[in-house]
Amino acid sequence: MAFKDGFLWGGAVAANQLEGAFNEGGKGWSVADIATYKPNVDVKDYKKHVSVSLDAIKEAMQDTDNTYYPKRRGIDFYHNYKEDLALFAEIGFKVLRISIAWTRLFPTGEELEPNKEGIEFYRNLLQEMKKLGIEPLVTLSHYEMPLELALKYNGWTDRRVIDMFTRFCKTCFEEFGEYVKLWLNFNEVDSIIRHPFTTGGLIPELCNGEELKCCYQALHHQFVASAIATKMCHEIIPGSQIGCMLTKLMTYPRTCAPADVLATQSKNLDNHFYSDVMVFGEYPRLKTVELKKLGYYPQMEEGDLEIIKEGTVDFVSFSYYMSMTESVDPNAERTPGNTVLGVRNPYLESSDWGWQVDPVGLRISLIELYDRYKKPLFIVENGIGAKDIIGEDGSIHDPYRIAYFKSHFEQMKKAVEDGVELMGYTSWAPIDLISASTSQITKRYGFIHVDQDDLGNGSGKRRRKDSFYWYQNVIKTNGANLD
Repeated sequence: MAFKDGFLWGGAVAANQLEGAFNEGGKGWSVADIATYKPNVDVKDYKKHVSVSLDAIKEAMQDTDNTYYPKRRGIDFYHNYKEDLALFAEIGFKVLRISIAWTRLFPTGEELEPNKEGIEFYRNLLQEMKKLGIEPLVTLSHYEMPLELALKYNGWTDRRVIDMFTRFCKTCFEEFGEYVKLWLNFNEVDSIIRHPFTTGGLIPELCNGEELKCCYQALHHQFVASAIATKMCHEIIPGSQIGCMLTKLMTYPRTCAPADVLATQSKNLDNHFYSDVMVFGEYPRLKTVELKKLGYYPQMEEGDLEIIKEGTVDFVSFSYYMSMTESVDPNAERTPGNTVLGVRNPYLESSDWGWQVDPVGLRISLIELYDRYKKPLFIVENGIGAKDIIGEDGSIHDPYRIAYFKSHFEQMKKAVEDGVELMGYTSWAPIDLISASTSQITKRYGFIHVDQDDLGNGSGKRRRKDSFYWYQNVIKTNGANLD
């Protein structure tokens, strides 16, 4: 059997995409609460979906009609978490990846003491998970930056945010450490370059025309904060482990032309830069030279590099959805992926949203990352967004979803047989929720259907899809039976 005993099978969600109750329980505004569903924008035009301005933020905060702000309502997990956790337990989850919304504990991010109602909610949630035998894997920062910190400090560009975030982390470790041994620092830490506001609370108008420079400064502050939090986690919670989380953007050369190979090498080196810092505890030499040439090398305080060196992570986690190719040909056809554009690969099929499906790329990624870092790996996001149809009898047949997961699990198994140390796997997402990119729910990922449309209409009823029972059997047999 390829997967070791105790392999952690489960699913992954984020607070801002499923909790709802955005203004209940003392919660403050987060960057996710102003994310807008834009039905007239092409789902493949990601930049327009996440564009932001000061005027748009103010308008959103004044808008009391939540119809076009789906992350404010999520799927109402806040009130229905016991029922949803029971469904996850029915599938057989060993682990559930969740996030703790910073603004439920510290509404503006600047408070010195946490909000008691927020503490109580997450404590109750974690107690219920323990009761059901589901181990929590908790992400500390998953696109849930306090909006006040974005407006007042331009998010992570301001060094003062390090102290505010590590205060939040310390609270999480002290309040929830008895339930949580596995932690992640920043979700897809590399994504701050692709969507600065969503990831780090950066507002273009506050960057004075130097948005990329702001991004790398903010990123450096996150590296320092991660190192401080990692050391703190180990001190407060004996036996705990904390990992980094990378968007694995597997890129192949479109052709064997040396120029295409060189362009591809550049993209892959950049993709590894973020986890390199958190695993090796230092900035890669080539990236350092590049950033200095471009004028993007961040300002540092004395001791920053020593802090980063002393606070390296215990394991490497990543999301993997698709692959792409790269070419210097300006006429090469480009196709969307996980918040990126890449050159279309003629050997691969695409999802309803244009993402190229590449299970072999997952095996390649696992081998590549394990060979590079020599640390345990954890696949914490993988799945396919698709359009589901409910039958007249209420059933939902989703063979396309089963086929996607089966093909990826087969490649996972081969990578483990190759010698890769894999801790676990959490699908994105086990239940339909609001998409991070387009703020839709009709881009459905779940084994569990939620009766809700993109405008919030519907009963909210949960339905098991065919894939629910299939994944249940996969977990029961520890991946031995994929039929």
